[in-house]
Amino acid sequence: MSGIYIHIPFCKQKCSYCDFHFSTSLKNKTALIQSIVKEIQLKSLGFDEQLTTIYFGGGTPSLLNNEELLRIVEAIYKSYQVSKKIEFTLECNPDDLSKQKLIELKNAGVNRLSIGTQSFYDDDLQFFNRAHTANEAEKSILMSQDIGFENITIDLIYGTPILTEKKWEYNLNKVEALKIPHLSAYSLTIEPKTAINHQLKIKKIKLPPEEDVIKQFNTLMDFANQLGMIHYEISNFAKEGFFSQHNSNYWRGEKYLGIGPSAHSFYNNKRWWNVSNNSNYIKAIQNELTFFEVENIDEQTAYNEYVLTRLRTIWGVDLTDLSKSFSPKFVTYFIDESKKYLNSTHLQKNNHVISLTKKGIVIADKISSDLFFVV
Repeated sequence: MSGIYIHIPFCKQKCSYCDFHFSTSLKNKTALIQSIVKEIQLKSLGFDEQLTTIYFGGGTPSLLNNEELLRIVEAIYKSYQVSKKIEFTLECNPDDLSKQKLIELKNAGVNRLSIGTQSFYDDDLQFFNRAHTANEAEKSILMSQDIGFENITIDLIYGTPILTEKKWEYNLNKVEALKIPHLSAYSLTIEPKTAINHQLKIKKIKLPPEEDVIKQFNTLMDFANQLGMIHYEISNFAKEGFFSQHNSNYWRGEKYLGIGPSAHSFYNNKRWWNVSNNSNYIKAIQNELTFFEVENIDEQTAYNEYVLTRLRTIWGVDLTDLSKSFSPKFVTYFIDESKKYLNSTHLQKNNHVISLTKKGIVIADKISSDLFFVV
């Protein structure tokens, strides 16, 4: 299995927590789309894998008009073998979705929507500097379902300075009420060059105590379990049959292509990452200059990445797979270092698979770090 990710680096405004690469100026949009199409064609040379997933992320892909979207989609289908059972996800903001827009997305082949909700409270959305309202978020989900989109995921954020337990429970209950089959829920992460980080520095806001954040995470896990959602990755919950195939490919170490400024690719034990600047990306593509850097993945790096990504999922670390993929010293190291976490019930072993317990999920980063092979 393999996937292609298209990075659309444009947004209406900057969210207070976001450090992804994007621009609020659309002046280079036409030139950038031309460059994305050209990169799609270039990347197809030497890549003979069939695509099982297409993912438009950003930024805000729903800012593309129908002609722009179709031009990129056509380039993908012309340049690659595409599975007839393709999972085609497009990230969108609630305020961009109209009935006409949703029909256009469906006609373009999109069959999975990732709707950037974040909260069903207006004060939260204002704190995040989101462009939509809580009412628009709910309406966009209902309208998408009316148009025929069954595979819908939304994002929610917890661990914020203004999120109470009561508000968090309300947000989660909305997931049930709106019959949403997939949920991505993230604890607020403070990135250096963000408005929230600045507010923290000048003491305008204060982060909640760690125990409050853990409580909200436990509330999330209990809620998902009661709703019959499978906690298949630390931040992702889904009904049976609604896992994100695209993201699961990342976590399982499958090959993927990344198109557009700042996008990453991984195949043939190499990782490529594109320049994170729209103008430089466009200039390099147009003038046939190098627009990416490349890294060869050595065995130690591959092992550490395998442990990091697999432990985050219900698939865990498969010792049989580990033995087939890595030298004995890595296998022995993992088995020895994992014993203390098995004894403390932060990890569990089922046949030949070692995975996190509910207790272990809370300290997943520490466990992964301890299991990394470091010279």
